[in-house]
Formats: sequence, C-alpha cells, structure tokens
Amino acid sequence: MTVQAEIRSIAYYLPENYLGNTELAQCFPNWTEEKMVRKLGIERRPIAAPDETAVDMAVKAAENLFENGCCEPEEIDFLLFCTQSPDYLLPTSACLIHERLGLPKSCGALDFNLGCSGYVYGLSLAKGVIETGAARNVLLITSETYSKYINCGDRASRPLFGDGASATLISAVPKLDEVPIGPFVFGTDGSGADLLIVPAGGLRTPKTPETAIELPDGRGNIRSKEQLKMHGPGIFSFAIDRVPPLVEELLHQSGKTREDIGCYIFHQANKYMLDRLQELCQLDGLNYFNDMLQRGNTVSSSIPIAMVDAWSAGMLKPKQWAMLIGFGVGLSWAGTLVRLPFDFVT
Repeated sequence: MTVQAEIRSIAYYLPENYLGNTELAQCFPNWTEEKMVRKLGIERRPIAAPDETAVDMAVKAAENLFENGCCEPEEIDFLLFCTQSPDYLLPTSACLIHERLGLPKSCGALDFNLGCSGYVYGLSLAKGVIETGAARNVLLITSETYSKYINCGDRASRPLFGDGASATLISAVPKLDEVPIGPFVFGTDGSGADLLIVPAGGLRTPKTPETAIELPDGRGNIRSKEQLKMHGPGIFSFAIDRVPPLVEELLHQSGKTREDIGCYIFHQANKYMLDRLQELCQLDGLNYFNDMLQRGNTVSSSIPIAMVDAWSAGMLKPKQWAMLIGFGVGLSWAGTLVRLPFDFVT
C-alpha cells in the first residue's frame, strides 16, 4: 500500500524559569518594558536552568507527546533531532535522547544542526524517510538553549530569545487525494553566515583565554567571541528580501491562492518583523499567527509551538492548509504547506 506522511501530534516543553521585561529594563534603560512589548511582542521569555540542556528539554517535550496518547515509545522507528546546542561535540545527541526515552534498538536516530528554518527541514526529512518505506513513525524534536550563548550585557539578543523544545509525531497514512505535507521550497545564502554566529568554540576558532574576554561592541552590547553575535539590521533585511518570494513560490508550486490557506505560521522572530512580513507578503486580513508574548524567539521550536498555540486558539483547524515559513541563521530559509487531520492531538 502506498503511504504518505502526516503530522499526527505536536507537544512542547518550556523551562520553568522566566526572564521578564522588568528585569531587562533595569539592565538596559533604552529598552523600556513598553518598548519590548511594542517592538518585540515579548513580555517574558523561558530560560533553561544552568544544569538544563537542550537534550533534557527534548526528552521532556517527547514525554509530553507520549502522555497525550498519540503513540507509545516502542512505536517510534526514527528520531530526528534539530539543535545548535548539543550536549557534546560527539556522540550524537539523538542517541542520548533515544536511550533516555527507551526507544527501540531498531530505531534510527540523527542530529541536524539548523536554526530557525530547522522545523521545516525536519518535516521534509521525516516525509522522505516515511514515503521511501524506511519508517512508519518519525519523532521530530527541536530544542534550543540560546540563552547559554548570550552575554547578559547583550541588549540586541538577550531581550529576544527564549529557550524551548517541541516534539512532533509524523506517521505513515494511506495515500490521500492531496498530500498532507508539501510541497517544499528551500534556500541558502552562506555569505550571510556572520550575521548570526558564535565566532569561537568550534574547530575553526578554538576557545582560548583571549576568546573569553568580554568587550563592548560600540553599539551598547557586551560579549565575547564565545557568545552569540547578531547583526539585527542584516537579519531583518535578509528576511524581508527572501520571505515574500518564498511565499509566492509555495503558492505557485501548490497551485493555491492566498485565500486557500487557512493559517499562516511564520518563524516567530519578533513582532515588528512579522508585522512587516505580513504587509509585504500581502497577508493582511488573513489568518496570520503573531504571538510570542510569553515565549520569545525559540528558534527551531517557534513554528511547532506556534502551531499548538494556534490550534488551541482555533486559528489552525483540521483539514485546512497551513503555510509554515522558517528563516534565519545560516542564512537559511524554508517553507511548506501542511494539513492536519481531525484526530490531531496536542
């Protein structure tokens, strides 16, 4: 029997600790509480505990998924883990998650290092594994702890990012009239790699006493070369340049109009950027999700978290098409269409 891949369930996990705007406003007088809500759309952001890693959060997100009754751990036959915050350079973090979740020994497991477009890439990998007959139930996990890379004196990055993890079950279902996931459109521009980067700590630039020195950058930020460096204007320009053509290409490949899409869910970067993209993509008046008030920018987890929140709010409905758009670090961008079933669970 010919099968297709379909999203069956999504769950997420957020750390218990939160960083609120009141504390940030005390650190950065130019960032008032009102301004952070108005421009970023964020009131508070979840922050991983000092001893809490992306793998720890990934396990908790997956446990939340299993608790909703969508499947049992022994039914998973492939694990995909998207993170840029691995526990170790090696071994593969997915293998650590596999052991902690008690997945079958016959289950495949791999990591892939990607940021804000990672969830869409993960869906494409899961679809490929399922529709080639290699697996029937794929567990796609995203988990990020950018807070551990951010200097507390970095006014560009610290108010923006939150930590979080998501777990998605993608399963084989009988072939339908319309594919539940796809088409996909991808893009890459490595010339912009330095717009969002941790310059030191890898093999190209190993850590040294000098790379750990924290210095002001002349723009009100303090960081070392071992911490996250973000060029906000460059990322913004990249997004408004690449995302509108991506939306057009997805509509063209799928043969759909804007009105055929029930909900638009873009990477939850910040409110100002999403407002601008809604205008440029000609999506005013359509179902467009823009809410990171209690989340912040959770990188690769932002789209699946937004999908759960949109489902709970009644914006994302069964059998209606949703357009998912990811863009960011790399530079990388990706988009797809998905349609959730009536028995989708969160």
